[in-house]
This record gives sequence, C-alpha cells and structure tokens, in this order.
Amino acid sequence: MNEVEILRKLVSFPVLGGESNLSIITWIQNYIESYGIKTSLVPNDEGNKASLHCRIGPAIDGGVVLSGHTDVVPVAGQEWSTDPFVLTDGEDGKLYARGSCDMKGFVACCLAVLPKMVAANLETPIYFAFSYDEEIGCLAGPDLVRAINAHYYEKPKYAIIGEPTMLQPMIGQKGICVLETHVNGSAGHSSRILQEVSAIHESARLVLWLEDKMKQLVDAGRIDTRFQPPHSSLHIGQIQGGIAPNIIADQASFFWDVRTIPMDQAVDIIAEFDTYCRFRETTLRKIYPDFKIITKQHHPPVPPLDTNEHDNIVAFTLSLVENDSWGTVSYAAEAGQFAEGGFQSIICGPGSIAQAHRANEFIEIDQMTLGIQMIEKLIHKLSVK
Repeated sequence: MNEVEILRKLVSFPVLGGESNLSIITWIQNYIESYGIKTSLVPNDEGNKASLHCRIGPAIDGGVVLSGHTDVVPVAGQEWSTDPFVLTDGEDGKLYARGSCDMKGFVACCLAVLPKMVAANLETPIYFAFSYDEEIGCLAGPDLVRAINAHYYEKPKYAIIGEPTMLQPMIGQKGICVLETHVNGSAGHSSRILQEVSAIHESARLVLWLEDKMKQLVDAGRIDTRFQPPHSSLHIGQIQGGIAPNIIADQASFFWDVRTIPMDQAVDIIAEFDTYCRFRETTLRKIYPDFKIITKQHHPPVPPLDTNEHDNIVAFTLSLVENDSWGTVSYAAEAGQFAEGGFQSIICGPGSIAQAHRANEFIEIDQMTLGIQMIEKLIHKLSVK
C-alpha cells in the first residue's frame, strides 16, 4: 500500500479524542506485524484504548522515534463539503478528510515506508510510537514514553513528533493546562448585593486576577521571542452562572487555560491563583460561611518543549528535509513529554497546522511526498553504507 491508500484507511476510523481507539490501533498493529515486526501495546486502565510502539532494526543505542497520535477532533457543527471520514482526492492536489493533516498524514508516511525500513540494512534502529487522546490533553504521552524507556534494553536518542509543520523542524512548543473553576456563593435579592456573596462577581475578580497575572509576567520580562505571542498566556474560554438579572448568583464557573513558554511553569501560576482563591475565601466567609472556590484540572499540565538550537537533533533533522531553518510553535504536542523522558525531541511533519481542526481539512499530496522523502533519508542515514 502506498501512503495515500494507507491514509484513506486511517481516516476511515472516526476516532475522536476521548473515545476508544482500538479499531485504528489494531489495524495499524496488524499492518506492522504483517512485515514481521513485533509490536507492543500500552493500554489505558479501562482497556478500551492503547498506544503502540515497536522497533525496526537492531537493539542498539542511538535510535530515532517517529511519533504520532491516532485520535482526531470532532466535526460536529462544521460545514464540510465532503464526508470528513472518507478521503477525497481534490483536483487541486489536496487530500481532504478529518485527520488528513493532523496527523494521520504523517502516520501514513511512516507505515508506507515500513517495507523499505525492513529491507534496509539498518545499523541504528527506527521506532514507531503512536498514541491516543492527544487531542484532549496529550493524555497517553507520559505512559507511552515510560513504556518505551522500560521496554527496550537499548536507549533511543531522538524523537521526531510528526505534527504538521510543512516539514520545518520546530525546536520549541508551549505547554498547556486546561482548568475549570467553580465558585459557590449565596443567593438573594439583587438589592442585597453587599449582604450576600455573588458567585458571578467573585468569578469576575478571579478572571481579572488571571489577566493581571499574564500582564505581570510580561512586565517582569518573562519573554521568549521565539514564540508568538512571546509570553505565557492565560485565557478564559467559557463562563456561566446565574438564573435571573435580579437574583444574586449562588453558582458560577469558568474554563481557562494556561499556555506557558519554557521558562514558566503552569504549576507555579496555578499555585499563585490558588493562594489568591484561599484569600478570597477567608475574606468572604465573614459574610457567607459556605463560600468556596474549587479549581479542577481537566488534564495534567503538558510540558513545553525547549530543545536547544545547538542540540544534535536540530542539525540531524535539518539534514532530512528541504527547509534550512528551525522554528517554534505555540500549540501543545507530545514533544515536551518525550523530551522529559530523556529523548532529544523535535516537531517536524508534513502538512500545515493552518488546516488542522477546521472544516475541509486537507493535506497536499506534495507534502505527503516530502514526508516520504524525509523518512527515506532517515533510513539512508541509519543504514550500513
């Protein structure tokens, strides 16, 4: 099967983040094992999801991990011109489907080149690492990295995460953490606003605290010009509360996220926010003893990626592609998790992130071709000359 045929099969599995991915991961596993390669699965606790990893080549230190995820984002509410889970060949040299760009195109390239990997006389191994639930917080990344480190006697050196970058190596990514804050106040007549505790008013104070914290980081010089924007961001995406204009709201909640540059830590920002919440609780319980603020993380913080431009993986990856410069991305990916696991890590894959998560998502056939060429060059570099 060539890369387009494999991509056609991969996008036919409508596996959204949070759903079971066993259908697609089983197909990938069977495909890989049909070439005589042994695979290993890393299941979740419930057993309805699994990541996959395998080695092609000898058990020798210094190998390269090619990593991708198997889940995609929803299509509900989007206006698609075609069936999002049927690969459509456009007359414009583009392949349309959900996940075609983000990031089943890269996975298809890996699988399409597998026969050449098997046939090559590799002196340094290549690994595949395919995860689940990346789209809802990179949830499987840590377990997959730990499994790779524990499973093999040898130690892989590099990890290339094939998110769509138009085959430009990306040495940095922002970290992310998504949270929900719930405020419990006291209901009452709106004329008694100073005698009660409005959950909406207090939520507004907390929102302003988060915005002020972001500005404080900027004013303190917490800047990394490699990113756009060049600072950590704190953003409130949803807020709700109250039942009528003339009733003091006793409940309110809001969702927010923290996207950190490498020099900042989400856990530090969250801890400061928690300290402020405890201060507000102490103050307002004099008015309403049951006042409380509860914040829950929707997933553990995803670490940023901060690969040094002089690390060996940068020149190594540049030698595989036609781009001659590196960049950074402001979205989160599993690259930071692989870096925390001890691998020099970089993000580099076919397609443009501008096409991800939108209706009529596509990947250009030319980008697929370049993705194949990148992996073929990798095979050549790691083979006996």
